[in-house]
Amino acid sequence: MYHLPNNKKINHLLICISILFFSCKFADLRPIEITVIPHESGMVLPEEYSPLRVLFNTGMVKKEAESLLSVGSDITVVEGSYLWNGNTLLYVPVAGWQPGTRYTLSLSGAARSVDGRGIRLERYISFYAVNRSAPPMVEWHSPADGESVRANGLTMEIHFSCEMDKISVETALSVDGMADKKFEWTDDNKKVRIIPERNLSPWNVYSWTLKNSAKSIDGVPLVKNVSGVFSTDLDRDIPEVSVVYPVLLSDGRWIPTGGTLEEDFGPGLGIAVEFSKPMGDTVLRSMRFEPSLSGRIEKLSERVIVFIPGRDPDPETVYTLIVSGDTVDIEGLKIGSDYRRVFTADIPFLRILSVRTAGTNPSEWTGEEDGRILPVQAGEVDGLIRFTFYFSLPFTNEAKQKTALAISLTPFFPINSEPIALRFVTWHSDDRLTMEWEKLTSGTADEPRYYKLLIPGGRGGIDNGGGMYLRQEVSLFMEAVK
Repeated sequence: MYHLPNNKKINHLLICISILFFSCKFADLRPIEITVIPHESGMVLPEEYSPLRVLFNTGMVKKEAESLLSVGSDITVVEGSYLWNGNTLLYVPVAGWQPGTRYTLSLSGAARSVDGRGIRLERYISFYAVNRSAPPMVEWHSPADGESVRANGLTMEIHFSCEMDKISVETALSVDGMADKKFEWTDDNKKVRIIPERNLSPWNVYSWTLKNSAKSIDGVPLVKNVSGVFSTDLDRDIPEVSVVYPVLLSDGRWIPTGGTLEEDFGPGLGIAVEFSKPMGDTVLRSMRFEPSLSGRIEKLSERVIVFIPGRDPDPETVYTLIVSGDTVDIEGLKIGSDYRRVFTADIPFLRILSVRTAGTNPSEWTGEEDGRILPVQAGEVDGLIRFTFYFSLPFTNEAKQKTALAISLTPFFPINSEPIALRFVTWHSDDRLTMEWEKLTSGTADEPRYYKLLIPGGRGGIDNGGGMYLRQEVSLFMEAVK
């Protein structure tokens, strides 16, 4: 027997068919399409901040779409900002694109549209910005890495493969221990010389770095930092004092006298100091004397200086010449320890060999007796007394005049004695002087008369015009007798 189906079963079947029919009819199976700018490898973006663009043909879940995109170069990951313009994702670099640098745009991963469709990408596009110029290279530099050089007059030099942007290079270069420096560019800005304002320190290690912020004239940076080291230890010879000798100024030139410092350093001479190496400017402040001797130092050559005394040294005085151990040569190397030389100037004191009075019973003082009172005979009419002085050295004409004015004869006892006067002065020779005074009063046994003859000494006293003077003043007491 044939039976009709149960109504409930029929209804259930119809509902399932309807659900299947309608769900298949309205499911959106269309693919998500994208357009990328740059759309092919090797393209050049026109500007420093030109954005990358990913155009979707539908609305996307933004965070998921942004996670698809990343950008990097050979040396770093590029940081950027994500922006949306409708269905277009824009990527703008925070620091801008570097000209000539090869970048890679990566679209990798999965994302969904707002209507639930999905997309999975694995795409890579290389591109440039501004230009495709090759990055500059450092072809050669001096000093070479690890090279030993001289500290004096050092000049660094860097050669590039192309014309460079000067400001970026000068800003990117640092040299440890080199403060002030100047740059000289040549060869269409492909070569630069770096000149320190001051000499570098000797026996020291210096390092330098040229950062990759240095750019070519097209704005393309170095691929990486360039660095090197060098040492200022090529010169290892310590300077020293070679010889010291007296010199004489003749026709504007200082010439050796042929004598030695210890035995032949006389008046009007200088002291030459010769070094084993060319010396720096500190050599002009290198010399001193004990006891102090004023003067100035001049450079005769790179190795020779001369000390010119402001005045002649003191006679019969032992001096020590000292050249400071801090004195440096042109490399900056120090002598290391003080150089000392002991000498006595060949300059004698002026001496009075004798003082003799005139008259029938002359008196004489030979310069050896101390505390002796010389009897002198004063003329009965004018109270005249005459002295003749014999000196150990000759006098110049100018010194003769000064000496005659410096020697004095004055009443000593009694205090109320009448003043006396100088009558005449005559030099019989360069070393013999006669002086005559008048108005002296002869004393008696009950009332003696004394006079004081004073000859100034020391550096401020009389001198012979050649730097020689009396060691100390000479005071002689005279008793005027009949």
